[in-house]
Amino acid sequence: MSTSDRASLLAGVGSYYTAKLAEFGPTNRGVDWNGEASHNLRHQQFLRLLAPDPEASVIDLGCGYGDFLGFLRTHGHSGRFVGYDIAPAMIAEAVRLHGVEADRAWHVGAEPAEPADYAIASGILNVKGDMPDAEWSSYVIETIELLGRSSRRGFAVNMLSLSSDPERRRANLHYADPVEMLRFCLARYGRSIALLQDYGLYEFTLIVRHS
Repeated sequence: MSTSDRASLLAGVGSYYTAKLAEFGPTNRGVDWNGEASHNLRHQQFLRLLAPDPEASVIDLGCGYGDFLGFLRTHGHSGRFVGYDIAPAMIAEAVRLHGVEADRAWHVGAEPAEPADYAIASGILNVKGDMPDAEWSSYVIETIELLGRSSRRGFAVNMLSLSSDPERRRANLHYADPVEMLRFCLARYGRSIALLQDYGLYEFTLIVRHS
């Protein structure tokens, strides 16, 4: 994907989520999730990667208003947390809600300035708007590779699944083939990979550990 195409894509995504935050505030709907229970269920899948290393540093790419930080602290994680989001309003809300301390930082941007032990991305690969499927699929691969570069020990990402019921799909959302994504990660990152699609939502989570 060209630099200009990527910039256009990110601008559209940023505007979408800024509007959601303005309409619904720092709530599940403010980051386009449909409920607290499903939001927490998504968070829980990342514990498969993070729970064994409670002091490890974590990057949250597309952190929104920082809800995942509170979830991690509730589950015993004490490592440094750095949130990135392309929507300045989201970062402002994260700072307001969680503050800036030695163990946490927030940045406007689409690419981490430096790596962490782990990187996660939740929900940022779903809302494609009217972007052509081929272009959005390129963005998906670029984002996975970015997570790989930004993490020393491993990363995790979730996506809506092509295994979902066709009649429930929305034209403005991207549905990825879980087998295709698993195949890509196996070829790119080795065999220490898990595909989770058994937690009751129309999506899957990929867990990748660096060899």
